[in-house]
Amino acid sequence: MDRWTYANVPDLTGKTAIVTGANSGLGFVSARELARKGAKVIMAVRDERKGGAAKAEIEQAITGADLDLRLMDLADLDSVRAFAAGVDGRIDILMNNAGVMMPPRTLTKQGFELQFGANHLAHFALTGLLLDRLADDGRVVTVSSDLHRRGRIDFDDPHGERRYSPLGHYAQSKFANVLFALELDRRLTVAGSRIRSLVTHPGYSATNLQTSGPRGVLKWGGWLGNRIFAQSVDMGALSQVYAAVAPQAQGGQFIGPHRGMRGYPVVARPVASAEDPESARRLWTLSEQLTGVVYKFPG
Repeated sequence: MDRWTYANVPDLTGKTAIVTGANSGLGFVSARELARKGAKVIMAVRDERKGGAAKAEIEQAITGADLDLRLMDLADLDSVRAFAAGVDGRIDILMNNAGVMMPPRTLTKQGFELQFGANHLAHFALTGLLLDRLADDGRVVTVSSDLHRRGRIDFDDPHGERRYSPLGHYAQSKFANVLFALELDRRLTVAGSRIRSLVTHPGYSATNLQTSGPRGVLKWGGWLGNRIFAQSVDMGALSQVYAAVAPQAQGGQFIGPHRGMRGYPVVARPVASAEDPESARRLWTLSEQLTGVVYKFPG
């Protein structure tokens, strides 16, 4: 197979990218590699101290890196709106990367279950608010997880008010990422837009998600898995960087490691239920109602 690596990233001089969750893990690597090839990278982070340290690390590694650190809390739609309002100029790449994983039941500022709210609803809102600033040939890359295969949308109880499972609601949020990204691409295509929407997953990659959110046995399992089974964060981020910049990447594709949980990026297939247009339309309507963001498509 042809192995796509960071060496294949084209020159990005003059391009602007937004990466959410850019202070650590997959987002940090993505921001670093996009900046390495000349892109201006807006690093959207929740914690200014951690974001500043990440920015300094990239600047030390890459002379002349063009980085813009900005605050955004995905657990607060007011923060998402303020961030979007502060973005000027054309955006070539929007990477919806940030997320939380398997915490005890927690609510966002607006009262949404945290994983559904931060992983899906906030990125749905951010993308809609920035849609008119995306370049004609821009790309939206939404990062899901292979655990989406265990997910479904509980339309009667999306926020786990009656029953909550850290793993089950994480899978729901990652399933929502796939439904959203594929439906966004369908709607862009119908509108005659050249903007591409893709969805990716990093396989099993050793990030801090596995240990920062879970509690008890889930936290212990994440710690052990990161040391025994996981691939490096650099390898995990390959799929989302490929989706963001590879000329051959097409809208509506699901990109992941060639060996499922490990390896180089290839076009894969999500679970069949995540390709259901009717479920995607139901989720879209619910997301508009909950966020108050109604998309206005070009043309």
